[in-house]
This record gives sequence, structure tokens and C-alpha cells, in this order.
Amino acid sequence: MKAFVTGGCGQIGSHVIEMLLERGDEVLTIDNLATGRREHLEDHNNLRVVIGTVVDKKLIDELVSDFRPDVLIHTAASYKDPEDWYNDTMTNCVGGANVITAAKAFGVGRFIYFQTSLCYGLKPLHQPIRLDHPKLPATSSYAISKTTNEDYLQISGLDHVIFRLANVVGPRNVAGPLPIFYQRLRDHKPCFITRSRRDFVFVKDLAHIVLKACDGMGYGAYHFSSGKDIAIKDLYDAVVKAMKLEEYPEPEIRDIGPDDTFSILLDPSRTFADFGEIKFTSIEETVSSAIAYYEKHGTMGEYTHLRFEKKK
Repeated sequence: MKAFVTGGCGQIGSHVIEMLLERGDEVLTIDNLATGRREHLEDHNNLRVVIGTVVDKKLIDELVSDFRPDVLIHTAASYKDPEDWYNDTMTNCVGGANVITAAKAFGVGRFIYFQTSLCYGLKPLHQPIRLDHPKLPATSSYAISKTTNEDYLQISGLDHVIFRLANVVGPRNVAGPLPIFYQRLRDHKPCFITRSRRDFVFVKDLAHIVLKACDGMGYGAYHFSSGKDIAIKDLYDAVVKAMKLEEYPEPEIRDIGPDDTFSILLDPSRTFADFGEIKFTSIEETVSSAIAYYEKHGTMGEYTHLRFEKKK
């Protein structure tokens, strides 16, 4: 199989590429290194890495027309700054449209896309959130731009699978509470925790299911979620334990703010029905593997998709 992966130096893209290469597939990837790292991908005879942007329509058309992939896995996304509407729109909307139109023009057999659970808004109408929940993304630039591109894909006529994601964490995770907790604890800075819950899923568990989708399993939208959430404090405690700190740094507990939500828990029943039973990695093992990565490579900053107040 020939696979074109956008954002291949990022968390999800690099893990998917590694698994594709392990089974003998040929991979072409593009990344602008805004949040990805080139060292996430070792050199391989079946891998070509292009440093560039999906916003460059001419480049995307050339890559897809020359490579003629069987499947296109679109993981590239802008999310570093919730106030950077320009780059979110250019990468997630314009860049996404470039990738979709290239897939249509040059006969790509299957398109895999990743959507944020924030597409349902911060006040979901039911929990767990079913796939028939209306999309209400007007809570962040990231959610708006990712949902726009999902809508383009759904009218494209391409054979596609969309994974609407819970919180995907593990090695190479650069956004959200996990790297923030690690960075602040390492620097001996205080942490705060909101009274909220999230479903944290291991990136390699997702990558295994993505390969099944590449091979033709499934069609349309799915939730990649364990169907269970945990308190943010449980994640914090797992980070403290994995870092083997001598004393427990007591965090400040805060109520959730107006731009946060208590829980966004996704109903994964259609995923389990179509892709089979998924054995999810424990939060302890997930966090431990992430901390091992941070201790070797460090973090890239305190990135969130929403405008959370940060403690100085």
C-alpha cells in the first residue's frame, strides 16, 4: 500500500507512519514542523519526508499526482494559539481543502480525517455524546476550522473515515494538560486543576485502528473513545507518580471557567461495532510512556485549544 500522511512529524501522524512502515507500506509525508519534530521519524527506505505546508496547493497537487497514494491520512492541523485565527483557517480550512481536492483529482482510494470532540461545543446536549449530536463548534478557532474541513470532506464524494477524537495522549503529545503538568512540575512551578473530567486515550491505540481504516474497514464518522472519563486530578496524580517526585506537589483546585466544560464524553458504540473490541492502554502506562518521552526530548510549550487562564 502507498500512503500519503500530512502532519507526519506530529503525534498521531508519526505513530501511524511507524506502523505502516513496520508492515512494509510505502509512505510519503509532509510537515511544516510548527508542532511536529523531524526526529519523530527515523530515516527509512520506504519513507520520504517533505518539509512544507498543506497550504501550498501547487506542492500538494504535485506530491499527490506523482506519488498516487492508495490512502491519504490527513493529520496536519494548526492549534498552537487559540487566538491565531489566520493560521488555523489557512492550515485547517484552506490546507485541508487542498488535500481533499488533490485526493479527488488524482484518484486516491480512501481518505482518513481526524476531528476534535470540541466540534460538539462546550455544553453537549447528552452524555455520552452520540454521533447524531449536532455539531456546535463555535467555541474555538480550532473547532470551527476543523469542522469546516470535515464538512468539505463529507460533500467531496471520497470514500472516507472520520475519527472524532477524545483526548489522544502519550509520547509526542505537545498540547493539553499532560505536557503542561510535566513542564510545570519539572520547573518547580505550581499547577492548578479544574473540576473536570476527560477521556484520555493512548495514541498507539488510535494508530492501530487507523491502519484498519486504511485497509478498508469502516465508513463515515466514528468516535475514537474508551467511553469512560477520569478526573483531571487523576491524570495529574499519574504524572506525579511517573515523575517519581519525592514529595507530592499539592495542586490548586479550581472550578471550571466559562470557556471550559465539565466533560466531553463520546459514545464509541459504532466504533466497537465496526472495528471490533479495542483493548485500551491504562492511564498509568499511557502517562509513563509520555513522561519517558518528555525526559528525553522535552516539551514544546503550554498549548491548549481553548483560552484557559494560565497560572503564572
